[in-house]
Amino acid sequence: MKTRLSVLFYPKTNKNRTNTLVPVYLRITFNGVRFEMSTDRMINPELWIAGGNSIKGTKEEARVLNTYLTNLETRVYKIINNIELSGKELTMDLLKSELKGQDKNEHTLVNLFTYHNDQMKSLIGKDFADATHKKYTYTLEKVKAFIKHQYKKEDIPLSELNHAFITNFEFYLKTHEMNANNTAMKYIKNLKKVIKIALSNDWIDKDPFARFKCTYKDPNRGFLSQEELDKIINKQFAHPRLGQVRDIFIFSCYTGLAYSDIEKLTPSDVKFGIDGEKWITINRRKTDTRSSIPLLPKALEVVERYKNDPVAVCNGKLLPVISNQKMNAFLKEIAAIAEVNQDITFHMARHTFATTVTLSNNVPIETVSRMLGHTSIKTTQIYSKVVDSKVSSDMQALKSILHPAVNLKVSKKQSRKTA
Repeated sequence: MKTRLSVLFYPKTNKNRTNTLVPVYLRITFNGVRFEMSTDRMINPELWIAGGNSIKGTKEEARVLNTYLTNLETRVYKIINNIELSGKELTMDLLKSELKGQDKNEHTLVNLFTYHNDQMKSLIGKDFADATHKKYTYTLEKVKAFIKHQYKKEDIPLSELNHAFITNFEFYLKTHEMNANNTAMKYIKNLKKVIKIALSNDWIDKDPFARFKCTYKDPNRGFLSQEELDKIINKQFAHPRLGQVRDIFIFSCYTGLAYSDIEKLTPSDVKFGIDGEKWITINRRKTDTRSSIPLLPKALEVVERYKNDPVAVCNGKLLPVISNQKMNAFLKEIAAIAEVNQDITFHMARHTFATTVTLSNNVPIETVSRMLGHTSIKTTQIYSKVVDSKVSSDMQALKSILHPAVNLKVSKKQSRKTA
C-alpha cells in the first residue's frame, strides 16, 4: 500500500482569544491518521503565509522562526527515514513517540543555566564566592527575560543558539534593560561560560560565539585628589556615625581594600610583615587572590581608633562596618559637608588608593597591582588614572634633563622675583 504522508504548520486561532499572538502547530497526516503538536512558537496570524509553512518578513525574528520550522520539518522526515532503515513498521504511534522523545531529551538553555548555577551554589566557599554565584543568577534572569521578549516562550533548545541569538541578546541588554556596554558584556561573558559546557558535552555542533567578540570600553573611574582627600580627613563631624563612616572610607583609601574585604576583616588579619611593621594579609573575596598590604600611618590610625569599639569587638571584626548601602548614603552627606564636589561612593576609595595615594607618588604599577590583589596588571591599568599634578612634575623633571639651560634660566627669574 502506498504511504500517504503530509507535514504542515498552521496558526491555531481561537475566537475568544485576547492575545494578538497565537501558537503555531505542527500537523502530521499519515495514511489518513492525523497528529498535532505545538511548536512552542507564537506569531501574529496576519503574518502567516497560508500553505507556505512560514511567516512574512525579512527581519531577524521572521528568519529565526522560519528556520526553526524548516528544521523541525526536516527532523520529522529524518525520523521517518531512520524508522524505515531500522526495519520497523512505520506507524503514527511510533512516529509520535520518536518525535516527542527527541523533544523531551533535547537540552535547553535555561535548564542548562539553572543546572550550572545550582552546581556553583553547592561550591560556594570552596571554588566560588557567593558574589560570583549571584552574578550568574542575575545573568540567568536576564536570559529568561530576553527569551520571553524575543521568542515569546520560557526556554529555547540549545540547537537554536546562533550568532543572531548573541547579538540580539546584546541589543536587548543595551536597549530594554538599559545596561551600559561593559555591564552588558559581563552578562554576555557569563552566558558564554555556560554555553561552553554545551560545547564540551557535544550538545551543540557550532559555537554561537565563534564570530562574536566581547568589547569593553575603558571606564571613567572616579577618584579623589589629595586636596579632596585631605578635606575629608580634616573635617570634624558633629554626628558620630558620619565620623565613623569617614574613618572606614579613609582606611579603604589607604589600603585599597574593597567594601566586601573590609567588612570581613578580623584582628587576626593584621600581622607583622617582613619589615617588622603591621600589614594586612588576606585572600580577596572577589578573586580569592592573596593580597598583602603594609598599613600606612593613616590606615593604622583608623585601626588603633577602633580596636576597642564594642560593636567591632562583639562581632569579632577589625572595624565597625555598616551596610554598603548605608555607607554610600552617608558618604554623600560627608562630601557635601566637606565641600567635595563629587558623587562619592565607597568603591571610589579603591580607585583613590590606586591613583592618588600610590601611582601618583611613584609606587610602581606592579606593586600596586599586587596590593590590590589583581590577577592581571591590565586591570590595574584601568583603575590607575594619573592626575595632572603628577604629569606636570614628571614633565618638569624631563625638561630639566633635556634643557638644563632653560631650566636654570627659569630658576634665576624665580629667584629675582622672590628677592
